[in-house]
Amino acid sequence: MANILYLVHRLPYPPNKGDKLRSYHLLKHLAARHQVWLGSFVDDAEDWAHLPALRELCADLFVAGLNPLTSRVASLRGLMTGEALSLPYYRHREMRDWIARIARERRFDAVVVFSSTMAQYAQQLQDIAGPVPMLVDFVDVDSAKWTDYAKANRWPMSWLYRREGRELLAYERRVAEQARCSFFVTEGEKALFQRLSETAAPVEALGNGVDSGYFAPLPQQANPFDADELPLVFTGAMDYWPNVDAVQWFVAEALPELRRRWPSLRFTIVGRAPTPAVLALAGDAVRVTGTVPDVRPYLQHAAAVVAPLRLARGVQNKILEAMAVGRPVVAARSCVEALGADGVQAGQDLLSADSAADYVDLVHALLSAPARAQAIGRQARERVLRQFSWQAHLSKLDGYLPREQAA
Repeated sequence: MANILYLVHRLPYPPNKGDKLRSYHLLKHLAARHQVWLGSFVDDAEDWAHLPALRELCADLFVAGLNPLTSRVASLRGLMTGEALSLPYYRHREMRDWIARIARERRFDAVVVFSSTMAQYAQQLQDIAGPVPMLVDFVDVDSAKWTDYAKANRWPMSWLYRREGRELLAYERRVAEQARCSFFVTEGEKALFQRLSETAAPVEALGNGVDSGYFAPLPQQANPFDADELPLVFTGAMDYWPNVDAVQWFVAEALPELRRRWPSLRFTIVGRAPTPAVLALAGDAVRVTGTVPDVRPYLQHAAAVVAPLRLARGVQNKILEAMAVGRPVVAARSCVEALGADGVQAGQDLLSADSAADYVDLVHALLSAPARAQAIGRQARERVLRQFSWQAHLSKLDGYLPREQAA
């Protein structure tokens, strides 16, 4: 049994959004075999209530509050220091004090970092305690996200985002070269990082999973939709820019034609913290739910699920969850391709779209042929059961933990 320091940029509980799902299952995997000390941040006041659930998994934990507004102001220091703004955003005195204390009190066999911005604390630990093997779960190439954001915005934000992409990539490269191994969510993200960073550091793909027992076809769940509507569903945290962009684009570009063909169709956006821009979409054709106690009934009773993401990278948990429930999914081609390494086949397990016309035609085809839609949903569920177990994916980490300490 090893002593592991696990550093996560956002509290890994409750597992109700993409990054928290992955970081939570990673914590569970580590805690099943090792003693884990967790250092993390809370940026949503509701998450403070969930600390008892994490204490059951950890030998100890330290959680600091992070105010997004003041952190954004603090991040501007990076303009003076020449570093990526993401680093001072997560730089916190009390977290540094906790790291300094535990580094002197206990010997750690490994440090596992979730998100590159937390590697600054792993480096602090090593400065005090000496070399400690470091594993880094980058998940996606975050620097490339900022570069993509630059292309979608005007100056001065385009300049700021482009700078962030450049400086963060340089930092990601340094972190990877110090790590025993770094991980990305798909082979595509891994290859992208290797190409952009031009590093020979060890890098592996570590796929996402889905709890197929929890996300399962359960038709007996109460139907949240009106009896006379044809429900089309999108799920996700609705304060996350790629999700906001996706639903705004879909409502503007694809929904009008779909409504012309199917007047009873209604687009339901399910997810916490909808921004004013998302709330403004609500109307006769669009429902915005905000936080719901359980997303599964919305998936279960959807005629189809769409994921028209234009800015997001890597494997999307929202897609895996809809597939696990057995619903037909129409998703952006980049999202479908990200799943290809795990054997997911476009046209059989889900449908792939590029343009608004693609979404219109594919959703129309599903609504016109319910038997085919059901067949795609069944195939999707079977694919998830075969390929997307969290345990199967996360066991890849075990070979990089200290062998003499492994259980």
